[in-house]
Amino acid sequence: MLACVRSAAVFGIDTCPVTIEVDVSFGLPAFTVVGLPDASVRESRDRIRSAIRNSGFVFPEHRVTVNLAPADIRKAGASFDLPIALGVLAASGAIVRRDVDDVLIVGEVSLDGGIQPARGVLPIAATARRHGVRGLLLPVSNSEEAALVVGLEFYPVRSLTEAVAALNNPQPIRLTAAIERAPTAAVHGDFADVRGQAFARRALEISAAGGHNVLMTGPPGSGKTMMAKRAAGILPPLTFDEALEVTSIHSVAGLLPTGAGLVRARPFRAPHHTVSDVALAGGGAHPRPGEITLAHLGVLFLDEMPEFSRHALEVLRQPLEDGLVRISRAQRTAIFPARFVLIGAMNPCPCGYLGDARRACRCTPGQIDRYASRLSGPLRDRIDLTVAVSALPSTDLLDGSEAEASAPIRARVEQARARQIARAVPGQSTVNAQLTSRELRAACAIDSTGARLLRGATERLGLTARSFDRILRVARTIADLEGTPRVERDHIAEALQFRG
Repeated sequence: MLACVRSAAVFGIDTCPVTIEVDVSFGLPAFTVVGLPDASVRESRDRIRSAIRNSGFVFPEHRVTVNLAPADIRKAGASFDLPIALGVLAASGAIVRRDVDDVLIVGEVSLDGGIQPARGVLPIAATARRHGVRGLLLPVSNSEEAALVVGLEFYPVRSLTEAVAALNNPQPIRLTAAIERAPTAAVHGDFADVRGQAFARRALEISAAGGHNVLMTGPPGSGKTMMAKRAAGILPPLTFDEALEVTSIHSVAGLLPTGAGLVRARPFRAPHHTVSDVALAGGGAHPRPGEITLAHLGVLFLDEMPEFSRHALEVLRQPLEDGLVRISRAQRTAIFPARFVLIGAMNPCPCGYLGDARRACRCTPGQIDRYASRLSGPLRDRIDLTVAVSALPSTDLLDGSEAEASAPIRARVEQARARQIARAVPGQSTVNAQLTSRELRAACAIDSTGARLLRGATERLGLTARSFDRILRVARTIADLEGTPRVERDHIAEALQFRG
């Protein structure tokens, strides 16, 4: 007896259809899985045998051969448990149809026959719709996630028994995702809690408006981490397409809570400085998204930046420039999106008190130079805004006046982003930090005094071509915050003071 069912394999954040063929033939009892399965798929044989028996069905005491096609793509993960189990039951006669080609099946089975949630259900549902599959049989826990893809019939199941019933007596339902606009308040606090630090607050506002990277340098306790955690709260809300993209990434990474639907909050990732380069950029034998991909369209915060390994920091260079990560393997290359705002924080020296008027620095010049050199020149060149954050005086700490909250800052940021979108032509980036050199020249009409200032600064400071473009991008963002169509001298002067 031969049966066929359909499923999908996840590679990176992409998926491809997989046909599962199950043959039950006479011979010594055996259960063989072929078609380039990894260890997790090979281990499914024992789970499937126990699940079928504990659900009240009879496991065939014959030779069972399972083929996962195409055979040249490695299959990984426990999401193949349910389609293989249903294929075995279809081949043995427990399911009426032996060729289930109109429903894509995904899910992990427990030993008692229960169905556990699977990773990557949202991109799998999108693949099903793209290939003309009518329905999707999936765990109930993944229903909200899959419902974001319209045009499919869904069969949410809790057990293997329900899955068999759903194929024998199809009664599909059309799920409706509860797409609610999440509150835009910062998850980690409000800027109203931040005292003083007007220069750093201004830099973070410019960063949010134009998508620019920021490096804050200052002594311990000056508020660098506090301000960085509030930066995601002044970014504009995710659009629906952006939210779908972020949700797909978190689905593949297995970070979506049970029953969660669309992710509406901007991601904020703050890995510890002991993170490896693979955990930061992504990878592994079966490529998984790293921290920089999980921060896509949000904020990646690196606290104590010089304490990160040099190799891990250098991994950031290509994503900061291209907005994506390529993980190459022998079989294929996984491409992960990585368009994030980098916020770094560091002390000015190993002891942390260089330039502090209240405490003397104990570091030697050599120690200071070695500490600063942990951030390479090419990496620093990709940071648009460098801010010196000083220790707060007691007058600011005791000041009882209310600081500006996140809401009005976010309103200015949204207005600046709207001006960038209105100015962009089809196919062009809508955020200033992502503009190419040609797009930047078209967007930046500089007056004569501003051009003279920029020309003189380039000669005196020895700016690279990349630094020159980044200053223009920051100046364009400052002009957008003021609602000015042209980039003027004051905008360029303010952008230059952030070059560090």
